[in-house]
Amino acid sequence: MIEVLAKLGRGPVFLAGEVLECVITFTNPLSASSTSASSEMLAWASAQIHCQFHASENRVALPPSDGSKHDVQAENETVFVPNRGERGQCILSTPPKILFCDLRLDPGESKSYSYCETLPVDGPPSFRGQSVKYVYKLTIGCQRVNSPIKLLRVPFRVLVLHGLKDYQFPQDEAVAPSNPFLEEEEGLKKDSRLADLATELLMVATSRRSLHLYNISNTRGKVGTFCIFKTVYKIGEDVIGTFNFSEGDIPCLQFSVSLQTEETIQEEFQRRRGQPVSFTVHARHQESCLHTAQSSFSLPIPLSSTPGFTTNIVSLKWRLHFEFVTSGESAGTCLVRGSQSEAVTWTGVEQMEVDTFSWDLPIKVLPTNPILASYVSQFSSTNSITI
Repeated sequence: MIEVLAKLGRGPVFLAGEVLECVITFTNPLSASSTSASSEMLAWASAQIHCQFHASENRVALPPSDGSKHDVQAENETVFVPNRGERGQCILSTPPKILFCDLRLDPGESKSYSYCETLPVDGPPSFRGQSVKYVYKLTIGCQRVNSPIKLLRVPFRVLVLHGLKDYQFPQDEAVAPSNPFLEEEEGLKKDSRLADLATELLMVATSRRSLHLYNISNTRGKVGTFCIFKTVYKIGEDVIGTFNFSEGDIPCLQFSVSLQTEETIQEEFQRRRGQPVSFTVHARHQESCLHTAQSSFSLPIPLSSTPGFTTNIVSLKWRLHFEFVTSGESAGTCLVRGSQSEAVTWTGVEQMEVDTFSWDLPIKVLPTNPILASYVSQFSSTNSITI
């Protein structure tokens, strides 16, 4: 028996273009004093990253796949197929790397191997939508002699930040700040600079503030104004907006604001022409606001959500969806006098004529620091199997 343990050193969330590092440990758990203790042999072990794509058959029409499926593992087959038995199609993969050949482990002995690979910048982000899914995994395959291959899959999340792909690092390393007391490998050095650059780009893009004012009105007149200070956010931030109903001619009885994503299948891949767009609500605020001069809302963008992106099959966009309920009568008729005596009691009307209308405001949502997103990730940094 051999235990295989894979551990992602920095957490299960990465930016496309970063270097994924995983330490893989092979252990013979039996102690030398055990009566059944014996040395264990592994013929080989290899590792590879791949992105698996799955589409809903009811929503997406994909062209037939040319590749043959390998769902059955032959007893003595030595071909390493990381996505064997997985649903969907493998749309992206890195070259496989051999960790070792002919490994012998004595009782109680363990050996560790470091796997490093740069995540492709031209792939899609991790996404689990109503129509399609993009799932990234690191798969470690190992095999005993004359035994079937065993696969250990390590799922992780990939965020894509547009603009990093075209950035050129300066050739003159002398001008870049460095620590002379530390020796860094070139790949790790560039990876660190890539993460710093991504943080800087995100900070610049999401820190710009300018006043955006919108008049809210229906066919009968002005209801109020809406104010928001920016329309570009990172996942994990709060979307904050304010309403001013004091200058409105039409009383607003109630409003709701929903933070939504809009998942659209590209026209050539739609199962039915003109099929409806899929919406997902991530946060919602609702408030009764009759005789309210000003109000506000704060909607958090979940760290586990996917920033906006576009591929050849699907696009994901973010928006604020507003719904307003206004009175069909003047503000003065919203209350009735309940008594003619000196003590006057005002009560609300039992029925009221109302109008409803909605409005959509597009916003842009970008990734955040992958270390921050790792804290709420559903994936574990450590995965293991026993063979």
